[in-house]
Amino acid sequence: MKKSDIGVIGLAVMGENLVMNMESRGYAVSVYNRTAQRVADFVGGRAKGKNIVGAYGLDEFVNQLAAPRIVMLMVRAGEPVDEYIERLIRLLNPGDIIIDGGNSHFSDTAKRTQYVESKGLLYIGTGVSGGEEGALKGPSIMPGGSEAAWPFVKPIFQAIAATADGAPCCRWVGSGGAGHYVKMVHNGIEYGDMQLICEAYQLMRNGLGMSADEMSGVFSEWNRGELNSYLIEITADILAYKDLDGAPLIDKILDAAGQKGTGKWTVVSSLDEGVPLTLIGEAVFSRCLSSIKDQRTAASKILSGPSMKLNVDKPKFIEAIRDALLASKIISYAQGFSLMQSAADTYGWELDYGGIALMWRGGCIIRSVFLGDIKKAFDKNPNLKNLLLDDYFKDIIHVAQSGWRTVCAEAMLAGIPIPAMASALSYFDGYRCENLPANLLQAQRDYFGAHTYERLDSPRGKFFHTKWQAESTGHG
Repeated sequence: MKKSDIGVIGLAVMGENLVMNMESRGYAVSVYNRTAQRVADFVGGRAKGKNIVGAYGLDEFVNQLAAPRIVMLMVRAGEPVDEYIERLIRLLNPGDIIIDGGNSHFSDTAKRTQYVESKGLLYIGTGVSGGEEGALKGPSIMPGGSEAAWPFVKPIFQAIAATADGAPCCRWVGSGGAGHYVKMVHNGIEYGDMQLICEAYQLMRNGLGMSADEMSGVFSEWNRGELNSYLIEITADILAYKDLDGAPLIDKILDAAGQKGTGKWTVVSSLDEGVPLTLIGEAVFSRCLSSIKDQRTAASKILSGPSMKLNVDKPKFIEAIRDALLASKIISYAQGFSLMQSAADTYGWELDYGGIALMWRGGCIIRSVFLGDIKKAFDKNPNLKNLLLDDYFKDIIHVAQSGWRTVCAEAMLAGIPIPAMASALSYFDGYRCENLPANLLQAQRDYFGAHTYERLDSPRGKFFHTKWQAESTGHG
């Protein structure tokens, strides 16, 4: 019997869809699942008549694969990944390849890469973005780990990936946990994009009293311009969707958001790196705040504030919301790419930032026209320190900031929470500010903890300490 080109372990929806995608591109695929019945149901149902072979034991599964054997894990992150690695190591030969396609933490992937390589095997930890539809029709794929494995995996991954501008949304990211790190940042930016859209929605719904259909029309219009993206597109669809009684379904959904942790990981990493990821941080905390629904309901009956109604020119303010959303989105990406640049220095990765933007242009949740402009920015200047310094994005911000400031000011006066838009504006103003009040902060730290400070009239790196109380009072 002809050997399979690749094997996939884990037949939840993402795993099944990736298998169907691989087979549709001409690859023979073997499948295994901890629950044997799921294998039987898949090969006898959806995969019937396809070049897909089921296995009911790991030995059988491994023996079905052509050398070098390529095994892709599509299982829950954490212990299940480690368990399968241990089981596979005993069955695979030197040079065989294990791939983790789940949302593993990048540090775990780095450790697993070292461990698997120590056993004579190769390891890839890859981000896969695009949800169920992307897995089936073409996701964004972000592989990292053992670079020696890439030539064997590249044809398959680039065949099943989405394409943008004629290029596959998949390329080698870097060593160790680089692939999963880039996927983590992608998810953090996804958190930011979604929160910004939700704030635009609340400004229109609560502040302007717009109906779901009106808002759907606005988002549809925005999707034809610079904000064109998957998330804007689906927001228009969601707002237009009616329940069985003809009322907008959106109005019946509980306002308590969930999260899987990748956004939190991104913010934690930004704290480790010392990179101000303020917008994505606010997006994560907004989900946390939403989750305490009962407390908020009780607080709404006790705490008073403005009515959340905006007294503005409606058409002009809708345009201002668009400007605020666009400008804030630029900040989110600027912060995300700055974080990847810092992490690359920390972990010794040589990340291709234009290539990353291209990988995100198709297939993934944050795919948008916008990312093509990010690729151009890094193609023009691979050493670009911050997207805000690129002429294209600088000009957009300068045009949009009047509306952006109007939205933030009016929202705060009306009592409408816009944590992501407001934090983005504060970051922008802080980044363009030559002199921040950290000189006072340094003096405070020196006062109570003798932490020292640098002086403007001395070279950087020379530190001073003052006995503040004695000198300010004239005593001691």
